Amino acid sequence: MKEYPMTFNQFTTRFATEEQCREYLRELRWPNGFVCPKCKEATKAWPIGEVLYKCSKCKHQTSVIAGTIFQDTRTPLKTWFTAIWWVTTQKNGASAMGLQQILGLKSYTTAWTWLHKIRTAMVHPYRSKLSGVIEVDETYIGGEEKNGKHGRGTGNKVLVAVAVEVIDNVRPGRVRMQVIPDVKGTSLKEFVLSNIAEGSTVITDGLNSYSFVGTSGYVHDVVQKKQATNDDEMLPKVHMIVSLLKRWLLGTHQGAVSEKHMQAYLDEYVFRFNRRKSTQRGLLFYRLLENAMLVPPTTQDDFMKS
Repeated sequence: MKEYPMTFNQFTTRFATEEQCREYLRELRWPNGFVCPKCKEATKAWPIGEVLYKCSKCKHQTSVIAGTIFQDTRTPLKTWFTAIWWVTTQKNGASAMGLQQILGLKSYTTAWTWLHKIRTAMVHPYRSKLSGVIEVDETYIGGEEKNGKHGRGTGNKVLVAVAVEVIDNVRPGRVRMQVIPDVKGTSLKEFVLSNIAEGSTVITDGLNSYSFVGTSGYVHDVVQKKQATNDDEMLPKVHMIVSLLKRWLLGTHQGAVSEKHMQAYLDEYVFRFNRRKSTQRGLLFYRLLENAMLVPPTTQDDFMKS
């Protein structure tokens, strides 16, 4: 399909009714025709009322939003679409307070929950891995440390693994970020294998925990400290991305990001950074809705207890 509004006026015209919103989601979810979520068969579906479809084979009834981030919502899809349009057209990120004001929501918690639901759709479950030349490092994200402590082993911060494609040895390409429990080889290996395609050149510092890289289908390029005058020169693309991330967290969220929700904010940053060159903001709206059809539903309780 890949048809989306280019301006807000086009957006309001294109999605003026609930029927228009549902039809758009139907095309995104079943571009080649109805596929029953129960029997997994591509078959005919009988419409039941305005919302439900009945599988002609197994008789299972479903809706276009069942099993998606919109499942069980009592809010009109028009309002959800407006929220997603606003989130994806904010170049510097979206805050719960901003969303609350835009939608006129009475509850800040509702806006906060909506944003977290939307963030779950910022990661395509089948996204392609990074490839080519990749810098990999870890960093600590969080508040100021007592006694000026820095580096590996720093307490009271969230440990984050970062991978950045290096294009033409000059500029950063796509990025991946993941909260990890420690800098042990098992944790770093899971991150690398999950996010970087085999055959890529992986550049790291001399930490022993990266010793698996050369025997796991990658070319391992180790940069030693003596080859650089400072840490930023060792893995410059990673350090640039980390600096931008910290600035974004402070500017958009005033640094008020809890450890248990850090991954969600990292996912938002990665979604935005990897699409930073897109001149068509409507395309980001389209991509997020496309992902929303593939991501399982979540509730406010899920975010509160996670």
